[in-house]
Amino acid sequence: MIPPAAEVALAWEEAVNTRDEARLLALSDPEIEIVGPRGSAWGHAVLADWLGRAGLSLETRRRFGRDSVIVHGGQGRWHDPETDAIVGQAALASHYRVEGGQVAYVARYDDLRAALEHAGLDETDALT
Repeated sequence: MIPPAAEVALAWEEAVNTRDEARLLALSDPEIEIVGPRGSAWGHAVLADWLGRAGLSLETRRRFGRDSVIVHGGQGRWHDPETDAIVGQAALASHYRVEGGQVAYVARYDDLRAALEHAGLDETDALT
């Protein structure tokens, strides 16, 4: 069975991919914690700023989850904001915690194994 949190995380990524700020904010806790290579930041203002400048699209290839904790593994692509041309790509993983139907925590990892370990998940938590 797919936990409801998995559907929220998938919708969150779709909002990122379409750069739909209103939908992304609606799917995010107002005090969302965003963890990336430069550390942690919190809140809708930071998330909206990130969405506007990151140019990231996510292609999820594998999903894992239990209760409110979800991990997606796949490919990230960064796009030039003016031309939409791909300017970089890499394998990455995202760790989500969903509370009350909203993403309350998201962390990016360069390695699926590290994301799973941090989330307390493993291969037995794979979602189909």
